[in-house]
Amino acid sequence: MLAYAAHRRRIAERHSAPRAMLVIIAGHVALIAAVMSARMDLPERIFHPPTPVELIPLPDPPPEDARTPPKPTPSELDSVRPIISIRRPNDDTLEPTPIPLPVPGGGAIVPIPQPRLDSLPTAKPVRVGPRFATPPSAVRPPYPSAKLQSEEEAVLKLRLSINERGRVVAVEPVGRADPAFLAAARKHLLAHWRYRPATEDGRAIASSTVITLRFELEG
Repeated sequence: MLAYAAHRRRIAERHSAPRAMLVIIAGHVALIAAVMSARMDLPERIFHPPTPVELIPLPDPPPEDARTPPKPTPSELDSVRPIISIRRPNDDTLEPTPIPLPVPGGGAIVPIPQPRLDSLPTAKPVRVGPRFATPPSAVRPPYPSAKLQSEEEAVLKLRLSINERGRVVAVEPVGRADPAFLAAARKHLLAHWRYRPATEDGRAIASSTVITLRFELEG
């Protein structure tokens, strides 16, 4: 009996071992599943933390009467000054005496009056008179034959008109002159005398000159 009883207990222990193993295996599986689930949820919690949101209450809008109206921006028309025409005073009514200017610390400075533009001297043109250019052989006019026989002499003062080319175009007496001597002098001077024309700022112009011509006999 004792041997049989001992044999029967071994059989019973053999039948209970698979259940215990199933329980152990199920426990391990549940533990592994829990660990795997915790590992899968851990990165999402680390890399995607929840964003805290703080709600700030807005102040209540002021009533309509308490609102200040916006200040208008000045336009360009507001800053334009009106143009007022001022009549220019007459220069004749102005006081030519300069007004002394006060100096800090005493004394005064009297400004130097500036000359008026219309009172400034204007530059005069540079004029050069006619210059005698007749050769020596053509200077002396012929002696009138009637005066030569009577051995008369004369001194003529003549005004010569000279054109822009230097030619004598007119011979007029200044004062009294003998007609015979005047005719001889006029004919010769118009035909043979030459001048360098007068100039004004380098430009040739017509002019006149007064000469003294002597008719004298050689002794």
